[in-house]
Amino acid sequence: MITLKGPLTVPRVWVGLWQLAGPAWGTAPASKVRAEMNRHLEQGFTTFGKSCHLADHYGSSEMIFGQFRKSRLATSQTLPIGATKWCIFKSPTSPYTRKQVEDAIRERISRMKSDRLDLLQIHWQDYDDLTYIETLQHIVDIKREGRIRIDALGLVNFDARRVDEICEFLGEGEIITNQVQFSLVDTRPLHGMAVVCAKHRVKLLTYGTLCGGFLSDRWLEQPQPDPYFDPLTPSQRKVFIITNSYHRSRNVSQPVLQVSRCHSGAWGGWDLFQSLLCVLRVIGDRHGGLSISNVATRWVLDHPFVAAVIIGVRLGVAEHKDDNSRVFGFRLSPKDRADIEEVLDRSNGHNLIHTIGDCGSEYR
Repeated sequence: MITLKGPLTVPRVWVGLWQLAGPAWGTAPASKVRAEMNRHLEQGFTTFGKSCHLADHYGSSEMIFGQFRKSRLATSQTLPIGATKWCIFKSPTSPYTRKQVEDAIRERISRMKSDRLDLLQIHWQDYDDLTYIETLQHIVDIKREGRIRIDALGLVNFDARRVDEICEFLGEGEIITNQVQFSLVDTRPLHGMAVVCAKHRVKLLTYGTLCGGFLSDRWLEQPQPDPYFDPLTPSQRKVFIITNSYHRSRNVSQPVLQVSRCHSGAWGGWDLFQSLLCVLRVIGDRHGGLSISNVATRWVLDHPFVAAVIIGVRLGVAEHKDDNSRVFGFRLSPKDRADIEEVLDRSNGHNLIHTIGDCGSEYR
């Protein structure tokens, strides 16, 4: 467990619910989803959210979580912690008023069937529209007044420069987290973001830790997939564009990360990725047969600016709570780290911040 600034004490592995957004990851009845959420909670996975969380643009995930929370409340059972987002993808025609901000917050509370928000995270698409500062100030004022209860406030996919500016403007302690992608493949937070986190005591909630499932034993010694024709999830297609210099006709629908932006800065190709999986497999064996995913997750968690990793699960379809629990029973040795770094040094991972941009740039 880790205590964030403010009242939140949370586990270091969260259950990611963005895959409830649509059928591309597989579907299950809502009753089965809630049953699996209950099993996760009873096994210690008390916080539900996402790499792009329980959010207003992620279908019914907020409402499914709300129904689950309400069922626990009715039987006086331990309540789950929910992290949600307010996503502003299109700049408003005029700055958001205080009332508009309150309405957006109340909508989140209503959908989650709660009397408060445990963690409200803000995504703002257009950096050129500087009214995100004014909007965040409204939320801080609302939080301080206490009429609408917001336990903690965070950001989503903001880069280091904007996190620094926002924290300077709002004051110490108002922003407690920033949710960004971070993995053995995407190491961009190791650059400016780590410095900003230390400066303002902000912690990262990281997603993409397992590269959509590629950082797992399932893909060890497997041939390179075709992201346009093999049955990959949307997350895997997105990650594949980073790891490989893969290019097809522009007539083919592109993933979130545009091929033209990532082609020259690909992480290193499938063969090098297989070398990384082999090293992680060896390290897992050193620690008694832990999974590749365990080792990849532990590597991320060992960075001091990381509060928690958000591991997506397909509730009712595929989840790995037993395996994920094993990540807390070991520590990487100096040799483990050196072996991992030897592979990373052969990759182009250090260039991704230049070819893709800082954290969150892939979504802009």
